[in-house]
Amino acid sequence: MPTSDASHLSRRSLLAATGAVGTVAAGAAPAAATGRRTEEAAGTPGRRRVRTGFERLAASGYRPLDGQRVGVVTNPTGVTPDVRHIVDVMHADDRVNITAVFGPEHGFRGTSQAGGSEGRYDDPATGLPVFDTYLKSGKELADIFTKSRVDTVVFDIQDVGARFYTYIWTLYDCMVAAVLAGKRFVVLDRPNPITGRNAFGPVLDKAYASFVGREPIAQAHGMTVAELALLFNDVFLPEAAGRAVELQTVMMSGWRRGDFYDRTGLPWVPPSPNMPTPETALVYAGTCLFEGTNLSEGRGTTRPFELLGAEGIDRRWAQAVNALDLPGVSFREAYFAPVFSKFQGKTVGGVQLHVHDREAYDPVRTGIGLLVTAKRVWSGFAWRPDRWIDKLTGSATVRTMIDAGAGTDEVVEAWQDRLADFRAVRRMFLHYR
Repeated sequence: MPTSDASHLSRRSLLAATGAVGTVAAGAAPAAATGRRTEEAAGTPGRRRVRTGFERLAASGYRPLDGQRVGVVTNPTGVTPDVRHIVDVMHADDRVNITAVFGPEHGFRGTSQAGGSEGRYDDPATGLPVFDTYLKSGKELADIFTKSRVDTVVFDIQDVGARFYTYIWTLYDCMVAAVLAGKRFVVLDRPNPITGRNAFGPVLDKAYASFVGREPIAQAHGMTVAELALLFNDVFLPEAAGRAVELQTVMMSGWRRGDFYDRTGLPWVPPSPNMPTPETALVYAGTCLFEGTNLSEGRGTTRPFELLGAEGIDRRWAQAVNALDLPGVSFREAYFAPVFSKFQGKTVGGVQLHVHDREAYDPVRTGIGLLVTAKRVWSGFAWRPDRWIDKLTGSATVRTMIDAGAGTDEVVEAWQDRLADFRAVRRMFLHYR
């Protein structure tokens, strides 16, 4: 983990640009920072190469949770390799005292669609109280932690590697609330399904902060949830909460930064209803930008975020975007009829993405290329009236540049300086090679 003065200066320039004030002394390694400890849980690797944070926690006899009343922030992705839910496993184990569950967007058991949650209830399988965290933050969320009477909050949710996927901001909000409520915080790591090779895309401008982006990180951040927790704790929590949280991370074993999800040997559980496969996650960091337009982003089809389209679009869009020669991906003229969401029950024209070289593929550049060409070939193109695209991209830059006629390369070039600053900060918190 680089700790050079150059990395520190890059980090300082990012903080100065965004208003963050939490700092670490120049040359200090992240493990020395206040309020943070990394737990390397014991255990003998099995035949699978990747072992999740939960597996390693259980193999240690739940040592980091000894003597604690434990609440777990999780959803259907919090499973063991034999697809038992970790809450069910922990509830049946006398070595750990789990007393509450906290559900994010879509809910603990995953019964709600986008923009929904399950509310407060008692889980029928375990009898545990389930508290709703969705759209709650600050004192309101801290009060929920206090009411639950837990000592330690554990986070275990599968992320997909994109800034606007809300689970990482559930993580952030829960860390802030844990500080306010005086709770310990433990993060159980899982793979970034689209690898952790690098960060891509624009960095959020704090003026555009929302639940799809609280702090200035890149659109495709290239980190695991535990690595993000370390970054949040050192860089952002001192300003957001007044100090860092008492944090432990239980890292994976066997995961490498270049691993896509199908190399992990782990089962894929959809993190949300419209994230059915790891292939969806691969394209999502770019094509989710179409949520900010009047085009369908493929919700209501069997290929959400891989199918894009609208009434009135024809083969010219596929021709135009293929002419960009974007690395690692080709586009097929496609027609589909969403069963819900935009254009429900109507046949629309558009494209399907086919990633043929995922090592070369850049999801964010691809998303920009699709936006640029859609606007050029379809006269009906429009941004959502609420300018949701600005929340997704983290500023007004992408929208205004495309409206002014900028090409894909020009738009991508506009964020490179701030992306370089973020990459320098990010390197300080990377655990895996």
